[in-house]
Amino acid sequence: MDELELERENRIKNLMWTVSGDYALDFKPDLAAFDRSGFVALYDGIKQGAFAKYFDREAFSLYLVKKIYLHGMEAPLMTLAQLCIEFAVSGKIIKEREGVSNIRRRACEDILELDFARLQENLPSRLKLALLQEVLRGRQPATTQMRAWIDRVEGLEHAESTMELIRATDELYNEIADPYFEQKHGTLEQVLAVTLEELAEFSWKDYLNEEELEETLETYLNQVVQNMTNLDMLETVKKEEKPEQTQEKKQVLVVDEKALARMYSYVERNYGKTFLSETEEKRRNRLLCRGIHGDCSLYFTKGILKSSVMRNYQYEYARKQKDKNLYEYYDNHRIVKNNIRILTDMLKKTLAMRAEDEEILSDRGRILPKRLWRIGRSGEARVFERRLWQDKGSFVVDVLIDASGSQRSRQGQVAIQAYILSEALSNVGIAHRVMSFCTFWDYTILHEFRDYDAPRTENSNIFEYVTSSNNRDGLAIKAAGYGLLAREEEHKILIVLSDGRPYDVILNRPNARNPQLYYGEYAIKDTGFEVRKLRSQGICVLGVFAGEERDLAAEKKIFGKDFAYIRDISGFSPVVGRYLMKQLEKDT
Repeated sequence: MDELELERENRIKNLMWTVSGDYALDFKPDLAAFDRSGFVALYDGIKQGAFAKYFDREAFSLYLVKKIYLHGMEAPLMTLAQLCIEFAVSGKIIKEREGVSNIRRRACEDILELDFARLQENLPSRLKLALLQEVLRGRQPATTQMRAWIDRVEGLEHAESTMELIRATDELYNEIADPYFEQKHGTLEQVLAVTLEELAEFSWKDYLNEEELEETLETYLNQVVQNMTNLDMLETVKKEEKPEQTQEKKQVLVVDEKALARMYSYVERNYGKTFLSETEEKRRNRLLCRGIHGDCSLYFTKGILKSSVMRNYQYEYARKQKDKNLYEYYDNHRIVKNNIRILTDMLKKTLAMRAEDEEILSDRGRILPKRLWRIGRSGEARVFERRLWQDKGSFVVDVLIDASGSQRSRQGQVAIQAYILSEALSNVGIAHRVMSFCTFWDYTILHEFRDYDAPRTENSNIFEYVTSSNNRDGLAIKAAGYGLLAREEEHKILIVLSDGRPYDVILNRPNARNPQLYYGEYAIKDTGFEVRKLRSQGICVLGVFAGEERDLAAEKKIFGKDFAYIRDISGFSPVVGRYLMKQLEKDT
């Protein structure tokens, strides 16, 4: 830590300790947030101290963890918790220290300036936007429902107990983020009844930052304590780090031979058994894991829920995530069914056009009696009809989905869109495969939800989509292309849904042939090379981009002109539908 960072950390900690009066209070200031806004970072430190002074921060953070354990969605829950804490402590601390009022206003102004667009993405964020505007400008116009929520949060100014905060946060979450939570998972009393033993048995690693090494309940609890008073948007700072800061964080994981020997069994326990024979697995690795992927391995699996070794933490997490994906599907059931119908109709019409044969006049073929009078009387004496049979060349589609940790916040939406596409392709009889990919250590995990010729009933496996770890896009695309090239169909299409940020922590094994980090320009060039190679082999490749706008340049380098940018994952099916129609209409 340099001198400037040390000074900033001491300044924030001193504010927190002064406000709380407890100099033993532990808190790790978010120094990266200070680069975005010094006022936000200072105000968050003040609130940490105030919250510890007036309320029981351990009890509140434990409630949040229990809610998340029972399928609560972390991002909206934390947003609502932050708002409740903000209005519960701000009035109290301002009465004691008038200067905090100015810091609070400046912090609110900075957040509105930096995150105005993102504060309109969903209901919890829109509530936050409305509350920040009222802090700065007084009472603002609002719908009846929004006004009720605003008044409930602002009314916490008079809250005296931690239980009042917990109850308000829980009610707001159940009304705004998940109206069916109590019906499906339990009331607040049932949430609070979750024991520490149950929490300790659950793996929290997918809720932790990738830099964290300890995958424990205590680690996650500490993370919640740090975040629950932050007024800044979750994950914003991480995504907006400067390139040089990001580069410094890239790590090479160094392991010894003993750890390498255990690696395969670890992958098997946490991602499910492979469905390939040992011989076939070795053959594919020898064929595909070459060049810059020479130290890597491919691992094909049906997923931990289909081929588990044991019911461990990862199994329980995957089961809970599947339930979350299904709940999101049921909540949007009518919209999903309508999208499947629309996409199916689009594809059916295009395929019907390909199936229509064309009849033309010719100098040979079937004779047309009505044109016989032209013989000897006209220079244009074509009296035969010939049928041109349209090329009904068959099609096969591969759908490859990025399942790295960067997709964590939209797992349910990604699963729904892939399901819509798979159902539509099944309806028109186009063979297709759906896989997700992520990379753990030197293994690129390819989770196959359904194979090309699988029955339609296997489409529901897509709801087992779960994200974790990193992504080695180049190797995953190469592996998907290998499967497509082995098919007999004439027309082959690969659709890749990713965020345009290939990144993998290289496993630095002893005597590694290629220890270079797989990220940035190096990874982008490799992924683009694999895409162009598949196109040269006759495979149509479409990149569907659902990441941050600042990564568009990288996506263009990878996919060239055949890529689609969607600002919201809900646009996935129409975009892919138009691309499929374009490919189906070729040569008609």
